[in-house]
Amino acid sequence: MTESLKNQTDQAWSVYLLRCADNTLYCGVTTNLQKRLRQHNGELVGGAKYTKIRQPCELVYSEPADNRSHATQKEYLIKLLSKAAKECLIKS
Repeated sequence: MTESLKNQTDQAWSVYLLRCADNTLYCGVTTNLQKRLRQHNGELVGGAKYTKIRQPCELVYSEPADNRSHATQKEYLIKLLSKAAKECLIKS
């Protein structure tokens, strides 16, 4: 395994929820929450189109995942939840 590929697989993944300025919630996965939040808020290049027009965004929930696969699986499950259920998740 090459060193760069090994480094990519060793990174800690997280699934997260952002509250946008219009009170909607955005769910995603990342290996760097602070950088990703800055991207979503337009401070760095690379934010999602959805959040670009709903800035500023605030990180309201995150949880670690063992790997990218688990993070994206959890993201999928969160996206299936109603907004009320997501709000309960945030409060927990």
